[in-house]
Amino acid sequence: MDSMITAAARALAAGDPLGALKRVALRDDAPALALRGIAMAQLGDLARAKALLKSAARAFGPKEAMARARCIVAEAEIALVSRDLAWPAKALASARATLEAHGDRMNAAHARNLEVRRLLLIGHLDEAERMLAELDPALLPAVSRAAYELVVAGIAVRRLQTTAARAAFTRAEQAARAANIPALMAEVESAALVLNTPAARLMRRGEEHPLLLEEVETLLASGELVVDACRNVVRDAGVVVSLATRPVLFALARAMGEAWPGDVPRNMLLARAFRAKHADESHRARLRVEMGRLRAELRTLADVKATKGGFALVPRRGREVVVLAPPVEEQHAAVLAFLADGESWSSSALAIAIGASPRTVQRALEQLAAAGKVQSLGLGRARRWMTPPVLGFPTILLLPGPLPNE
Repeated sequence: MDSMITAAARALAAGDPLGALKRVALRDDAPALALRGIAMAQLGDLARAKALLKSAARAFGPKEAMARARCIVAEAEIALVSRDLAWPAKALASARATLEAHGDRMNAAHARNLEVRRLLLIGHLDEAERMLAELDPALLPAVSRAAYELVVAGIAVRRLQTTAARAAFTRAEQAARAANIPALMAEVESAALVLNTPAARLMRRGEEHPLLLEEVETLLASGELVVDACRNVVRDAGVVVSLATRPVLFALARAMGEAWPGDVPRNMLLARAFRAKHADESHRARLRVEMGRLRAELRTLADVKATKGGFALVPRRGREVVVLAPPVEEQHAAVLAFLADGESWSSSALAIAIGASPRTVQRALEQLAAAGKVQSLGLGRARRWMTPPVLGFPTILLLPGPLPNE
């Protein structure tokens, strides 16, 4: 192999993109284009990196399928970093198959790791775990092994398995130190902060205090009746009742959870659930209907009792009722939770990740921008949205993916 190409590749592997560019900046052959593309990606010029890698893939001849596959894998990594979730996942799977067929097990493993990272980002945890089980981390160099352990940690965090997450973050830190790349070490350190940052607020008997993720895990396993305002569910250690598509019922359940062991006056329930400023008989009739529906939904967990003053929640197993709420209440909390990762997102990518319609996400972004909470860069299809981390965000509990018992 060309000595300059080899030296540039070694520089890239060591996290020295400028050193790599010094060796191949003036060359336009396919291997040089590919290395220049990877170098530009490491420097943050993702648009230029994508163009160079596409040129490299075209420049490799028909007998160089493995080289083209490597370019596609590099393109996929750029798409993931730039949050281009519409990038064809099938192209990455095909490139991985090509690399496996040609015996390039290390790059094939890296491609699979990228597939798993994308699945984690959009909340497909079961599929991500299945694919991760087929990946041998021993095949990965230190850089990719750190990324692998971050995925393991990410899945454990989403599932509220904090002991496993902490161990994975430790292994990721060790791999990053072995790679000796400062940017990678900083990425691991930043990702691990999720374990030491308040993930939610606990409301109990009129008082509230912040909870770390480990404390949330303990709470959900405690057997207490938890009205979970992060997922809009009501749960105890064994049963989960989702009210995510029943916002009125959840608003009623939360109001009673915050007031427990007392009751909530009817006028207050009407204001919380229906935003009724002046209640009339039609409002009170609707309240009785919705309380009947809530009673039916929660029948395995609690009873909804009518009192002289209003309504109260009575857990069936005699335990306490608590409310688990986001650290900061925000109408578009899920959008902010994704943007708080520091990356720039397109509205279409946010729609894919959140599972909402593009127009719904666009409206949310416009409202957040009007409030000065997010900012956009670029125009048209190139428009991206981002924000510096907001105090109290992100909380992993607002991102997609099942929690225990869901």
